[in-house]
Amino acid sequence: MGVIQVIDTNNVSHILEAVEGWRVMEIIREHGFEVGGLCGGACACATCHVEVHAEWAGKLYPANDDEEAMLDEVPALSPTSRLSCQIIYTEDLNGLAVKLVANG
Repeated sequence: MGVIQVIDTNNVSHILEAVEGWRVMEIIREHGFEVGGLCGGACACATCHVEVHAEWAGKLYPANDDEEAMLDEVPALSPTSRLSCQIIYTEDLNGLAVKLVANG
């Protein structure tokens, strides 16, 4: 088991235990944080939008066409925006840092 760092919408950092094979969205939700995910991880709503810390952005698999299309719907897109339902936690992502984005 590893960890991810989540910065909440109040800019408070939290270290969360992460389970290999879980979607980052599921990890965040499991620890009681509101991360959206209205579609349940089907890449169909963009409510689980997070900003990946720049240090980690290049270490992730690139967004596929479906994720890119959903990100186009996000009003406040950043260069490191991703959908947390599309990031699968692996040992290589131990320490991954993401920031929650307020949807509204």
